[in-house]
Amino acid sequence: MDEELDPDDKNVNSVLAQEFTELLAILSRQSTEVIMKLCQMMPGDAGWNIIQPASSSAELTKHIKTMLDYFMLANAADCRKFLEAMCMLCEDIPMHLESRLMSVAGYANDDCESSSPTLKEEMPTSPLSERQLVKRPRIDHWEQYIAAVVPLLLKRWERLSEHLVGKVLLENVWVSPRTVNRGRDRPDQTPGPGDRGSRTPGISLISEPDGDYGSLETRVTLETFLQGCAGKVTVLLGQSGSGKTLLMSSLGQQWARRLGPIPSSFLFVLLEFRQLNFVSRPLSLSDLLFRHYLPLKGDDDEKRSIVDYLISNPEQICWVLDGYDEFHSKLTRQQVQKKVLDPKKPLPVADLISGLLNRQLLPGCTVVVTCRARDVTDLEGVSDKVGQLLGWDCNEIKEYVHNFFAAKGHGTGRALGRQAADLLLSTQHLLAMSSLPALCNICCICLEYLLLEERDDEKGSMTREKAREKGVQMPGGGRGGGGDKVMDVTNGEAQLPFTPAQIFSTHTQVYLTVLGAFLSCDPEKRGRNDTPKNMTTQQSIVHTLSQYQPELCELSQLAWKGLEGGKIVFLEEDISQDVLKFSIRTGLFSQVELRREDGTLVNSYSFIHLTIQEFLAALRVMTSQEVSDTQLKKRFSLKTRWMTKSDQRTVFTDSLHLYVCGLASPHCTEALVQLATTSGGTGGSNWVQKRQALVVKLLKNLCNSNTLTGPKVLELCHCVQESQNQQLAQQVVGTRRTLELRNIRVLPSDIDALAFVVNSVGDNGIGLDFGACSMELECLDVLPRCQYIHYLCFRSRKYGDKFAEKLSSILPNFTTLRKFGFCGASLTTTGAACLASALQKCPDITEINLSDNNLKDAGIEHVADVFTKLPRLESLMLGRNNSSLKAVDYLIGKMSSCSNIQRIFADGMKELEVTFSQNSDFNSHKTKSEPTISLLNQKWSKPEMQTIAEALACCPTLSVLDLTGGQWDVETLKMLTQFLPKFKVTQKIILNDSCSSVKDLVILTALLPGCPAVRELHIRLQSPVQVSIVFSERKEREKPAESAERSKMLCLSRCGLLPPDMQRVWRSLGTSSDLTLLDLSNNSLGNKGLKKLLDILPHLSNIQEIDASNNGIGMEGVVMLAGALCSHNNLTQIHISHGGSEQVTLKFSPDESHDKIRMFRTNYSNLEPSHVTTLCKRLAQCRSHLELDLSHSSLTAEAIGNLLKILPKMKSLQRLDVSHSITSTAAAVILVSCLTVSERVTSVVLRPQTEETESFIHFDSVKAEHASCSLTHFSWNDVNLERLLKILQQGPRLSHLDLSSNQLEDKGVKRFLDSLPKLKITSWVNLSNNSLTQQGLLNAASTLRACGNVSGVEVCMGAEERCLIWFTQCEDCDKTLSISESSLERDHLVRLAEICPSLTKLELKNNSLDSDWIEDFVRLLNSNERGFSVSFEERSIRSEEAIDLVCRCLDHNHNIHSIKVRYNTLHLSLLKSTGLTSLSLVNCAVKGYQLEPLMSIIQKCPLLTELDFSHNTLGLDGAVFLCTILPLLPNLTSLSIGSKETCVVEEISEALLQATAIQCLNLAGHVIGDPAVQTMTRMFPRLRSLNLSHCARSPAGGLQLIKALGECAGLEGLCLDSWQLNEESVACLAQSLRKINSIRCLKLNKVAAAVGQSGANSLLDLLSAMEGLTRIEEIGLEGWRMADRGIEQLIRLLPFWTELRKISLSENLISDQSGDKLLQAMISCSHLEELHVWSNRLGNLTAARMALVLPSLTHITVLNISENCLGPEGSTSLSKAIMCMKNLTKILLTSVGTPELCAVAASLAHCPLIQDVGLGWNNCGDDVAVELSRVMPLCQKLNRIDLESNSVSVIGAEALVRALQSCPALQFIRLWRNKVSSSEVQRLLLQDRRLNFSST
Repeated sequence: MDEELDPDDKNVNSVLAQEFTELLAILSRQSTEVIMKLCQMMPGDAGWNIIQPASSSAELTKHIKTMLDYFMLANAADCRKFLEAMCMLCEDIPMHLESRLMSVAGYANDDCESSSPTLKEEMPTSPLSERQLVKRPRIDHWEQYIAAVVPLLLKRWERLSEHLVGKVLLENVWVSPRTVNRGRDRPDQTPGPGDRGSRTPGISLISEPDGDYGSLETRVTLETFLQGCAGKVTVLLGQSGSGKTLLMSSLGQQWARRLGPIPSSFLFVLLEFRQLNFVSRPLSLSDLLFRHYLPLKGDDDEKRSIVDYLISNPEQICWVLDGYDEFHSKLTRQQVQKKVLDPKKPLPVADLISGLLNRQLLPGCTVVVTCRARDVTDLEGVSDKVGQLLGWDCNEIKEYVHNFFAAKGHGTGRALGRQAADLLLSTQHLLAMSSLPALCNICCICLEYLLLEERDDEKGSMTREKAREKGVQMPGGGRGGGGDKVMDVTNGEAQLPFTPAQIFSTHTQVYLTVLGAFLSCDPEKRGRNDTPKNMTTQQSIVHTLSQYQPELCELSQLAWKGLEGGKIVFLEEDISQDVLKFSIRTGLFSQVELRREDGTLVNSYSFIHLTIQEFLAALRVMTSQEVSDTQLKKRFSLKTRWMTKSDQRTVFTDSLHLYVCGLASPHCTEALVQLATTSGGTGGSNWVQKRQALVVKLLKNLCNSNTLTGPKVLELCHCVQESQNQQLAQQVVGTRRTLELRNIRVLPSDIDALAFVVNSVGDNGIGLDFGACSMELECLDVLPRCQYIHYLCFRSRKYGDKFAEKLSSILPNFTTLRKFGFCGASLTTTGAACLASALQKCPDITEINLSDNNLKDAGIEHVADVFTKLPRLESLMLGRNNSSLKAVDYLIGKMSSCSNIQRIFADGMKELEVTFSQNSDFNSHKTKSEPTISLLNQKWSKPEMQTIAEALACCPTLSVLDLTGGQWDVETLKMLTQFLPKFKVTQKIILNDSCSSVKDLVILTALLPGCPAVRELHIRLQSPVQVSIVFSERKEREKPAESAERSKMLCLSRCGLLPPDMQRVWRSLGTSSDLTLLDLSNNSLGNKGLKKLLDILPHLSNIQEIDASNNGIGMEGVVMLAGALCSHNNLTQIHISHGGSEQVTLKFSPDESHDKIRMFRTNYSNLEPSHVTTLCKRLAQCRSHLELDLSHSSLTAEAIGNLLKILPKMKSLQRLDVSHSITSTAAAVILVSCLTVSERVTSVVLRPQTEETESFIHFDSVKAEHASCSLTHFSWNDVNLERLLKILQQGPRLSHLDLSSNQLEDKGVKRFLDSLPKLKITSWVNLSNNSLTQQGLLNAASTLRACGNVSGVEVCMGAEERCLIWFTQCEDCDKTLSISESSLERDHLVRLAEICPSLTKLELKNNSLDSDWIEDFVRLLNSNERGFSVSFEERSIRSEEAIDLVCRCLDHNHNIHSIKVRYNTLHLSLLKSTGLTSLSLVNCAVKGYQLEPLMSIIQKCPLLTELDFSHNTLGLDGAVFLCTILPLLPNLTSLSIGSKETCVVEEISEALLQATAIQCLNLAGHVIGDPAVQTMTRMFPRLRSLNLSHCARSPAGGLQLIKALGECAGLEGLCLDSWQLNEESVACLAQSLRKINSIRCLKLNKVAAAVGQSGANSLLDLLSAMEGLTRIEEIGLEGWRMADRGIEQLIRLLPFWTELRKISLSENLISDQSGDKLLQAMISCSHLEELHVWSNRLGNLTAARMALVLPSLTHITVLNISENCLGPEGSTSLSKAIMCMKNLTKILLTSVGTPELCAVAASLAHCPLIQDVGLGWNNCGDDVAVELSRVMPLCQKLNRIDLESNSVSVIGAEALVRALQSCPALQFIRLWRNKVSSSEVQRLLLQDRRLNFSST
């Protein structure tokens, strides 16, 4: 802190001279009015000459200098007056300066006699006027009233000072002046940039206790502070007990004796707010004076004269308003100026006081207000001076203690006082309390009680007088447990029988002891000796409390009621007389004189201190059941030291919760139980403990809260310390690893509370962060009590060298310290040396932050010297310390001696940081990274550059050197480049913002050939300037020069290069041929610069890419580039955009062969016809394969014509891309004519310019066999359509033609269809999305009759309009017509019936057909010799409607060969002159009772051979129906009623036995009872096919059925899926199979589950029994879990199954090795069509075997190997197999363990018949999707792709969408659970609805 200023005359002038410069700057910013007021303080002409309005700022500055010069030489009084006026009038004065000025100005005496004559107010000397004669009586009454006030104040002082132990002198009382808040921010709110979160919005200036209102670094005496208060509002702040009331009484006493700072001519009015609380009715000014201050015996005229004089001379009165903090009302500050109040009008007392303060009443009077610091917010804006009483320091406390004991008259008072002082100063809680005079007095009473406690084991009692004579026996410590010891007080040597911590560990225990001390003062019980012997101090206190239980109960109740009602003054009627006498007797009460509203005086009482009342209230809370838990919770809240204006005011100190927490400690339980004991003697122990538990619970909730501010956390620490609960302390720090305290005053007691909490953390460690906190040096003495501190930080300008020196002495005590911060402070070299020395003793320190101080170079050197002594140091921050280049150079030099420096970072003179690596990193296996140096924004000269470069050259190896922001001249840069080859840099040097011209660029460019280690050079001269020099890795440098492949990069983008500059750059590069990448983009080279660039291409032998974009190159340059592409063998790609004005990129390849493809791309260019001609002529000279990309350009019809003229000459052209370049339909038609111009065209795909899809033309190297054409999304007129048809007729044979989405409508489509016979198309035509009506539909259908090579027409008029025409090369082919969602009418069906004779199949789906229309349509159908089939799919075809429709169709058409309803589809097969042979109603919700209408139909169909009612609900009615019709069907050979039913088989078993023609029987799912088994087995011998899958039967019945199978000699098909077979059943089945050699289809799926492990051998026997099934074609063994042994058995059978078509071996635990053998054995199954091996353990071996075996199995159509683990290698092997599977239609590879399925996708191109592909759940990416999109157009029969649950993004999805345009047969692609956002999904679905992103 700044040293105090002596109040001498010379000092004030010297202060003005010292601060002259800063004051001049401040005054220059003030308004003219302020300057004029200050100038008026100068005498005579001196002031008026300079206050005239200044014409300029320079003139105003001159005037201000003149004024300051005057007052520097003026006398001290005038100078003080000037400084005081300046502080009051000027704004934006820094805190420290204002405090200093106010300090020296505070010594000014307002007495006019001491002022200079020039400052006196001149008084008129004219003769007495008449008016003066009138005023004389008023003055006389006024002076009489003043004289009457004098004895009042003297008597008051005599009463208050009666028991004082020392003199009260205002000159001995210290006050800290505070900066008055005039709307400015709180001074020193933020200590520095490093402070985090130091401001809290809405927080006022005040904090409790003490407040931190301004700086505590200056202080003045109270007498000096009050000087100059005349006419002002002065606020004196102080805590409760700081002596405000006593000092104001002393001030009145001095005034009464004509002493002190208040002139004796003033009327001194001393009012206490505590008394004003009792005034309820409005008062006038006269009432306030003569009724409530000093009643006047005179008449009303005398009172009126006094008031009139006061109103006329308000400056003659001094109002002292004491204790605003005790006022029940709240004074409000007036926001706007209001009219003056009438002093004679009665007002509420609050308004009366507000009027005085706001100058609405008696403006100009003197007002002194005392209050606590937290209440000053109400006085903001009205106070002129604010000061805060400072607490006593240790010397003052010690002096008071000595005086206290000396005043007691003890014979050994001096020695006893010395002992008491030592005890007090060594006890933290007592010391903290004693800084306040009132509490110091209480502490002394407490100590007296302890030191003079009567205790004599031998005699029983001893008087205090004998104790003083012979020595005092003191009780042993409560926690120590030892015996009593005697303290000799005669020789001054203290041998205390207890330690302070044993009695005063908490404030609560202090107050318990204090309460015991006061109770011991009761004269009525002083002589008793009823206290048990050998009691500890704690027990003695408890015993004392128990003796006064009734009195304490009533007192605590009174205290609690007062606390609830905000009452501190009690009348006699509020207290019982006994307790009142007891309270006065013991000293717990003090008497207060109270004046009632009628002016009479009455006696009232208050507790001797507010904390005593609060402590007694806490006792009430903890001992009385009358205080509910709710009331406790309401009162239990943490106070903050940041007070807001909206906070509720309270007269109390808010200590109740602290005492409650302390009383919740188990140490206080015994005392509470004594006070809670009822009169009946029943103890309240349980209730007390319950209340204590509630308090602990409330504390726990606060401990776990993460919303507490720093002050509340500190308050919580106090609460936890009071509770002495270690678990709570651990919870506090458990949720807060760092305790941050901001903008509060920290006291030693706060540190002590923190220590209790912090020390509970143990080895985990915790941090303390003090920001802008006022902290005396005494706090640092307490700080070492905080153990386990791992982070300690101080941030404030208040902390300087003295603070650092003190801190240095304690730092080594923090053995766990890891991080230390002393930033934003006032540390200099001296303090840095102290801290550096101390930090050496903290070997575990890892982070140090000393930024934002004033260390300068020397201080930084002190810190750097300890680097090697801190082995664990990781970072050091030294920024903003007024350092220079010398400090940086010193740190760089340290890198040689300190090898663990990892990074040095310096940003100008602001930031400076050093980072270190750890020794553990050296010993690890990781490669240690080289250190980095960043020296940013260093404005060095050439010599400075040489200095720093020499230091860098001596540095160890660096990874990065960053010299950004240098902005050096050419010579400085040259100096750097001279040293640069000596630098040991492994990665790069950064020189951003360090070069500015092409000269600098040329200097740096020379580094590429001149410095072998330099690999890349990046330079940008446009803002932001960026330069980086990249070095080759160390391994590359170590290679021999001849073997190392040198690759260098030069980037000169945005350097403003012109064509002449190119020559300078080439000369700087020399003949270097190592350049691989050259970036010259964003310069100004133009065509000339491009010409120079192309000229040097032969010299750049290793070049890979050149970027010359944005260089203003025109079409001339484009043509030059085209010529370069043709002439330079290694130039492979040229990318140009916007005609060369933007992108120009050249790419090279080391391969100089002519076979590689060359790319010339010019996009976004306006290509004129002449440009196209010139460009294409030049490209026609290219001999290598060429791709020409003209996308996103503007191609007119003329330009396209010119292109077609040259196209035949471009023999090497492979692809022409015109995407987004076709401007019109006419242009597209012209471009389509390329089909006739060039025989090499293989495909033409054109879209308009507005579409997002591609447009391109592909060419073959020789004449193409087939071509394809796609023109979509154009707008066609008749002329263009005719031109197109003419071109297509003249063109080559087309594989397919896509004219979808062209809005051709019926007319356009009709014109196209008419020309269809003349077109040469081999595959399909797509006419979808052309707005067809039903008429257009019929036109398209008619092509089946008109065109012999049309094999199918597919039309859909739903949401996805489709119209596809399929072609075949066979003349006599099947013809299919499919119409769906087309809303057909009856007449449309009539038209279709006319076409049907040409068809073989007709499909009508969801066309909203009425059943009558279907009936009529069927009537019109005729059959031919080949047969005809038709199907109707409608939702209405279900249940009864289905049966009715079947009956009507059979009635009206006798050519129906078979009729079937499956679900909601009616299938009819017509064959001429044949009757009905098959009737099926499958899964169409038919019930048994609905079958009755079929009876008559069936009776008419004696040739019926097949009947199928499966998956319906037949029930008993259905069974009866079957029993009825079966005898009527002599030719019925097949019956299928598979369904889950219970009674059907029982009912029809006999009928089945009688139906002797039945050979195929399907009873799947039925329940077969034993009687039915008996009947059925009799028909088994004649069966050829039997399906009993999922049938329920008894074990005996099932065994009988299996045994009966042995009699089925001609059985060809057997299905027993999901049968529950036991070992006996398996053995019987094996025996039966050995008897049947005719089986072709055997399904035994899921039969092994019921067998179990014990029956595994039985399954092997069952497999062995199949050896004789040599005619087997299909076998299902899914779910057997046969594993390797079973597969071995199966492998032995496969050679006998040469006719096998389908085998299912899924879920059989087949290992990879067994799979390999299995595939090898399948070579003999040459007719195999389907292989199902999903959900096994197959891997790469099996896949490799597939690649060898499957190509020989040429009939395979279905391959399912899902849920295996093939891996990438297996995927590759499988792809080789697929390439040879020409008949493959379905492949399922779901979840095969690898996302690398690109090869599999590519192999599908060799499967022309593929229809279904499943690749789900493989995490496949876009590469697989893109590969599929390439394959899809080649697989024209593909209708389903499953890619669900993969990693396909929108890129892959878009590729699939593009491919779908060439795949009209593909129905959907499943993409659920891929990486496509919902917004992208909607966008993609708008392009093609066949993408399926849903889960269903």
